[in-house]
Amino acid sequence: MIEPKPAIQPEQSGPKPKKRRFGGTEAQIRSALKFYKIMAYLTGAMLLLLCAELIARYGFGVSLFAGGTNAVTGQPFVFGFASSEPKGVIGGFNISTTVLIVHGWMYVVYLISNFRLWSLLRWPFSKLVLLALGGVVPLMSFIVEKKFHAQVEAELAAHPQASKRY
Repeated sequence: MIEPKPAIQPEQSGPKPKKRRFGGTEAQIRSALKFYKIMAYLTGAMLLLLCAELIARYGFGVSLFAGGTNAVTGQPFVFGFASSEPKGVIGGFNISTTVLIVHGWMYVVYLISNFRLWSLLRWPFSKLVLLALGGVVPLMSFIVEKKFHAQVEAELAAHPQASKRY
């Protein structure tokens, strides 16, 4: 004997998948991801260079100079480390100070790339803070970039219709 089936099927129990919407198209998200990746690597490299410069300055009392005159001997100074205090080189270009300035401005651009990616993906604020910390903790930008790059790719693959806005 055939058993009758109800006309309306009962709903399956369990949580429904959460509908995901992005703040931009897939092309915009991929562009923001590429910009973030470039800035993460550049900022991370500059941060490592900055750490080496700070160790040289505060650990050994020297700074990296290019050009100028040796303050002690009066001979021309081409390139290398010289005493920071008292000045070991007069009139030279202080590369150590340049590293500090360049890293500071690169970090600002890195924060802009973080904000752009964060806003397009509509992530919680805690992820923006984690992204921002990548530029101030040595080696963290490389780790955070790898983690978030994989996460963005997974979200785009899991929700292909979420970025269709136009």
